[in-house]
Amino acid sequence: MTLSDIYHETSSALRANKVRSGLTMLGIVIGISSVIALIAIGNGAQSSIQSSIQSIGSNLIIVMPGATRTPGSIVSAGRGTAQSLTNEDATAIASQVSGVVAADPEVSSNKQVTFQGTNTRTTILGTGDQYPTVRNLQIADGSYFTQNQITSLARVAVIGPTVVTDLMATGTEPVGQEIVIGGDTFTVIGVTVAKGGSGFTNQDDQIFIPLTTAQQLFTGNKYLSTISVEADNTNDMAAVQADITTLLLGRHSISNPTNADFSTINQADIAATASGITQTFTILLAAVAGISLLVGGIGIMNMMLTTVTERTREIGLRKAIGAKKSDISTQFLVEAVSLTFIGGGIGVALGILASYLVTTFGGITTSVTSSSVILAFCVSAGIGIIFGYYPARRAASLNPIEALRYE
Repeated sequence: MTLSDIYHETSSALRANKVRSGLTMLGIVIGISSVIALIAIGNGAQSSIQSSIQSIGSNLIIVMPGATRTPGSIVSAGRGTAQSLTNEDATAIASQVSGVVAADPEVSSNKQVTFQGTNTRTTILGTGDQYPTVRNLQIADGSYFTQNQITSLARVAVIGPTVVTDLMATGTEPVGQEIVIGGDTFTVIGVTVAKGGSGFTNQDDQIFIPLTTAQQLFTGNKYLSTISVEADNTNDMAAVQADITTLLLGRHSISNPTNADFSTINQADIAATASGITQTFTILLAAVAGISLLVGGIGIMNMMLTTVTERTREIGLRKAIGAKKSDISTQFLVEAVSLTFIGGGIGVALGILASYLVTTFGGITTSVTSSSVILAFCVSAGIGIIFGYYPARRAASLNPIEALRYE
C-alpha cells in the first residue's frame, strides 16, 4: 500500500463520519489547549516573579532580626517583633565587610495616611540615603532625601505611584504637597518610578521617610526592621553573607551560631525558592490538564474499535484480495494518529489564543514556549500510537473468511 493510498483511505474514513471524528478529536483539542495555556500561565508567573525579585535590588543580601531561619524557609518567624539590629550594625557592615558596596538600615510600620480628605493605609519605610542604590529605586519626579535631612530629622517623604493614585486626584502635582502620616505632617519631595509587586509586597504602595524621623515618631527606639546590603558582585554574595554573619555574631557576643538573634538571606535564595514553587505549580497545572488527554485517548480507542467493527467486511475483502496484516494495521493506526495530530494542531492554536486572551483581558502574564508546543505534538502522536495500536492490531488479526461472513 502506497502513501497515496493510505492518505486517500484515511481522509475518506474520517470524512465518512465527520461528527464522530470531530467529537473524538474534541478530547484531544481540550487537553492540548489546556496544557499549552496552563503551562503558559505557569511560565508567565515564574518570569514575572523572577523579574520582580530582581527589581528589589542588585546582589542584595537582607539581614533580619529574630531567630535563625530554618532550612528551606526564607522569612524568619521573629521578623518584625524581634529587636536585635541597630544602626551601628549597619554602619559596621558597610565599613568592615569586604565586598559590600552599601548597607542601608530600615524600619517599617503601617500607618494611616491622609491628604485633603482622602486616606489610605500603607507601609511606611524609614531608610538611609543609600536605599535607592541598594534597592534599585529610581525617582520619577523630585528627589530622595539627603543625609543632612536624615540628621536633622526632617519630615519629608518620597511616595510610590500607587500612593499617589490612592491619595491624589488626577493631574495633581505630588511634589510639594503635604500629607499626614499617623497624625504628623510631611512634605512630599519625590515620587518613585513604578516597579510593581514582587510577590511579597507592592513596592509602589510605600512611603519612604528619613530613618531617624521614623524612629523618633513611629518606633520610639533605635532598633531596625532590616538591613539591606548590596554586594559587589553575584559571585561574592555567599562569602559576603558569611562575613556579615561572623561580624554580627561577634558584635552581639554570640559564640554559638545556632543561637544567632538575626538571620540573613540573599537574592539568589529568594529567586531559587520562588522558582521552585512556580515550577511545582506549573507541573501541577499541566498534570491536571493532562488528565483530559488521557480521556481523549480513550475516546480515540473507543472510536477506532467501533470503526473496526463497522468495517469488518471491508477488512475481510481487502485481506481476501491480498492485503497484508501490516497494510491493515498501518491503515487503522494512521487514522488514529491523524485524529490526534489534527486535534493537537487545533489544540495548540486554541491554547496560544487562550494564553493571549488571559494576558489581554485577565491581566495575568503568560509565556508560550516552543518546548510546550513541541511537547503537545509529541503527546498527540504518542496518544495516537498508544491508543490506536490495539484497534489496528485487532483489525489486522481478523480472519478474512470470518470477516466476509460478518453481517
